Amino acid sequence: MRKSKQQRKNLILKSFGEAVRNRRLDKKMTQEELGDAAQLHRTYITDIENGLRNLSFLTMMRLSVALDLPLSELLAEAESSDGWHNDPKAFLKPE
Repeated sequence: MRKSKQQRKNLILKSFGEAVRNRRLDKKMTQEELGDAAQLHRTYITDIENGLRNLSFLTMMRLSVALDLPLSELLAEAESSDGWHNDPKAFLKPE
């Protein structure tokens, strides 16, 4: 069964959210601590980690600064996940 464009988008957001969660846990930070450091609400961090938010570039930069790592590392981890890696151009395909 072919995935819809929305399902493909959600997979990309979920991959990024998992990368944020992994790095946050590596740093032994709570969602509230990450939120405070990134000037974002804890519930927003929860939504990011669950792939429910489509982030702006500014928000991604805030997260990378708060996690003390280059944004490129977060993106590389997201890109290396199964969902992204299997078909990186899937999001561009028509319905």
